[in-house]
Amino acid sequence: MSSIVVQAFMTLDGVVQGPGGSDEDREEGFEHGGWQFEYEGDDTVQQWESRTEALLLGRKTYEIFANSWGVWDEDAEGFEGELTRLYNRIPKYVASRTLSELGWKNSHLLGPDVPGAVQKLREEPGGEIRVWGSTQLIRTLAEHGLVDEYRLIVHPLVLGTGKKLFSDGFPVSRLALVESRAIPSGLVINTYRPAASG
Repeated sequence: MSSIVVQAFMTLDGVVQGPGGSDEDREEGFEHGGWQFEYEGDDTVQQWESRTEALLLGRKTYEIFANSWGVWDEDAEGFEGELTRLYNRIPKYVASRTLSELGWKNSHLLGPDVPGAVQKLREEPGGEIRVWGSTQLIRTLAEHGLVDEYRLIVHPLVLGTGKKLFSDGFPVSRLALVESRAIPSGLVINTYRPAASG
């Protein structure tokens, strides 16, 4: 069986929009893109990504990734080249009501029944299916009990605006904290899994 793992860079007020660059996601006039780079991380993301067997993305995040990881130089040095090679090689599963074709290699549309398609992926043998960004998709997955783990890198920053991972109307989700640690730059790295009911 595979695991659906949500990963996010998040502010204290829950914003996950545009952490990776000033123009990454300006939807609704968001002006704070690239906020994660003010803080020094550690090798946590590299460790997590070494276990990624597939990506599961909403349309907007897919397009951002396809226009970055999908075109960047696989021979780049360091983590950028390593991740570019990984993301080009593994399957990408995309939830979209508007796209009919996907140009990034090894990409597949999930079709109209996203929860059903994800459940089938989850039942197949494999490792971690990684979800980045994709707040609407994550909400749908949570509504159907399809998230196995949340890994959140919380930054000591309040933006006061922007898309939130757990926005108003997100389904009630009881989670158990399975790991938490702080690093010197002030980042807190938390891992949660659905709490056992009862």
